[in-house]
Amino acid sequence: MASFSEQIFQPPPEAENFYIKGLKLLAQSDAPFLLCGTYAVTTYTGIVRPTKDLDIFCKASDYPRILSFFREHGYEISVEDERWLAKVFQDRYFFDVIFSCRATEIAITDEWFEGAPEIEVYGTKVRIIKPTELIWSKIFVQDRYRYDGADVAHVILKQHDAIDWPRLMRYMEVHWEVLLTHLLNFRYIYPSERDRIPRWVMDELVDRMRQHLDMPPSKVKVCRGRMFSARDYVTDISEWGYADMVGKGLDERHDAVT
Repeated sequence: MASFSEQIFQPPPEAENFYIKGLKLLAQSDAPFLLCGTYAVTTYTGIVRPTKDLDIFCKASDYPRILSFFREHGYEISVEDERWLAKVFQDRYFFDVIFSCRATEIAITDEWFEGAPEIEVYGTKVRIIKPTELIWSKIFVQDRYRYDGADVAHVILKQHDAIDWPRLMRYMEVHWEVLLTHLLNFRYIYPSERDRIPRWVMDELVDRMRQHLDMPPSKVKVCRGRMFSARDYVTDISEWGYADMVGKGLDERHDAVT
């Protein structure tokens, strides 16, 4: 793995000052956090690309502390979705404070911070999300306008030995088909690297699929598409009579949000 101490890449120049101040304040807040998103992907894979924001993961019990700390330092704050997301603003720049997953209710716990690697970004040392949790954070992002499957494949390719496969299987217990889909994609993308996925993982998931093929169909019409994209499967819920799994409600600022 590449050194975590070096700066990853330069952001758009107009955002750099916001990032520098924001990370320094985060380090001073005494609330544990993990840097995610592009910075983690770049560190683990070596793929460099620009980013327009920071993604910060923290425990649900800590996000109010982080927001209050930044408000005391003159920043604007908002709770975008009580289930998983808040934001810290200054003018048009912001960073996300993520304390759960939009699609699944898996708590961010102390376990996430144990052994998390440290890198230096804009002169501040921060810990980044581990490969296992990075995959989990991206595995449901399958939107018409954004698909993170390539990130998942690249992290598996470069960090397969660092992935805690039993833990990933535990995270995806209910959503094992989503994990199987990504692993099949990996096998297709990298046919010469198929052994980077442990055999027992594929055996377990394929066996689950085999057993499910013998199960009768659900009596309730369910569409789980909004686990991937809240907007792309609205018709299924609003017109075609399928039960919803996740989504957005009414926002007084924007009326109906779909």
